[in-house]
Amino acid sequence: MIKILLLTIPLFIYAESLKELIKTAQSNNELVHAKEYLQKSKAKDLNSKKSAYFPTFDLGAFYKRDDDISPFQSGDTYSGFARLSYDIYDGGKRSSSLQEAKYSLKASTLETQAYKKSLSLQIAKDFFTIKSLQSSLGARQEAQKSLKKQLERTKSFYAAKMATRDDIDRVQADFDTNIYEMESIKFQILSLLSQLSLKVGRKIENLDSSSFLKQTPTHYETLDATKALLFQNKSIKESAGAIDSFYYPNIKIEDKYSLYGYGRQDPALTQLGVEQLANQNTLLLSLNFRVFDYGMLKSTKEAVLLSAQALNSQITYQTEEQKLQFELSQSRIHTANLRIKSASSALVAASSAFDTIEKKYNAGIVDYIVFLDALTKKTNAKALYESSLNELEIAYAILYFYSGKNLTEELQ
Repeated sequence: MIKILLLTIPLFIYAESLKELIKTAQSNNELVHAKEYLQKSKAKDLNSKKSAYFPTFDLGAFYKRDDDISPFQSGDTYSGFARLSYDIYDGGKRSSSLQEAKYSLKASTLETQAYKKSLSLQIAKDFFTIKSLQSSLGARQEAQKSLKKQLERTKSFYAAKMATRDDIDRVQADFDTNIYEMESIKFQILSLLSQLSLKVGRKIENLDSSSFLKQTPTHYETLDATKALLFQNKSIKESAGAIDSFYYPNIKIEDKYSLYGYGRQDPALTQLGVEQLANQNTLLLSLNFRVFDYGMLKSTKEAVLLSAQALNSQITYQTEEQKLQFELSQSRIHTANLRIKSASSALVAASSAFDTIEKKYNAGIVDYIVFLDALTKKTNAKALYESSLNELEIAYAILYFYSGKNLTEELQ
């Protein structure tokens, strides 16, 4: 029964690929949800701006009570009314507000896309950093086996009075130090896995192998984050246009129909046979425009346009930054490939040297210090080689990000 259980345990250990993690994060991440809610809010605001082009219809009522009644008046007055209103001309305020809402929605949509791509890059960096740490842990675990073997060997020699207590202590110290280093790496892995789980939106325990396509784009598209700023800038300028509308005539037409009822009427009205107004239809055409406001609207518009200038500077900076990062990414890939080549050669040499020195150490030809130095070099060379492979993957992730590409489409 125990054997069957041990055989079935691997079936439940599910390792997740980088592509799966990114796709899950884009639907589970709470900050993505926040961006999407804001986007929906902008869409609702756009619908409200479209509704401004249609007439409005209002229903209302009032009750008025006068304790001291004037002659020929009623103490209580009741009224209900229906009012139909339409803005014939508003100086372009509605059109500016509508365009402002459209640009704001587009900016919000691009901000959501930009965050998703930025989140994908963060997850890719965490993914391959964890892979590097796991490789480093694996190299130290392999070294631990050699140290354990030598510790047992030294203890047996000590029991046969062929080694001193100092010999055991030296190996034991290196054995325990390696355990300390492994535990430190395990904590780093645990910490990064926790951060990755937060970004993905669910607990992550095992990572599968993943890699990017090895292509080098020759050009890049403007980042969605920069495009979002461009549309924010347009939205701000449209809001400035809405401010200008106050300087133009505003023409509005209203039709209001009212019904009236009365209580505590003046007896004189009854004696004279005068009937108070029972209903009334009122048509109102109004014209209004701003003549003077001590420069309030002018200052408001200038403040808005200064905000647009601030965005222009930010757009310029982000555009230059993207160009710089795109060029650096290409250099980063070139450097990573050179480091892989160097690390591979170092690993081959260190592994060969360790095999030779281990045999010599077991034969008593070299001392423990030489053996430990060879073991350390082999351990570091293996970790460095695996780390350089993962650094190349991160370099491609950064390149594809600053090319404006979707990282999931560039994964093998």
